[in-house]
Amino acid sequence: MRLSLLSPCMKTRDLARTVEFYTELLDFRVETLWPIEEPTFAVLDHGPSSDEVSVSLMFYSEDMVDGEGEPALTGQLTLDVDDVVALHARLSAVVEVLWGPEAYHYGRTEFSVLDPNGYRLVFSAPTAEEDLEAEV
Repeated sequence: MRLSLLSPCMKTRDLARTVEFYTELLDFRVETLWPIEEPTFAVLDHGPSSDEVSVSLMFYSEDMVDGEGEPALTGQLTLDVDDVVALHARLSAVVEVLWGPEAYHYGRTEFSVLDPNGYRLVFSAPTAEEDLEAEV
């Protein structure tokens, strides 16, 4: 068995604001907005092309089950990026950074922000060897 893509489906407080955050700040593209008249569901994809999606996130604004409540995630979503320092510089101008960027002993440089729904996003990239040696 080979798993090739994980697509979390998460509740949103404001679908339009969520779509704007992911498309304008993180370069996702809208794959689906449904229903067209007043969307309550969105699929946002990221990758070099629609045939090579590397990340797919789904958001919905109406309860899928009765009594569902507010958006919540007890963990975090970690996304690998090619240039974590450049992304940090771009995002820190418009979004509060919770921590980082910080180089860790396990060979990754990471920082974290919250999306409009309070979901913790961690952006991670391999740390340059010289940066790891400087920490020792």
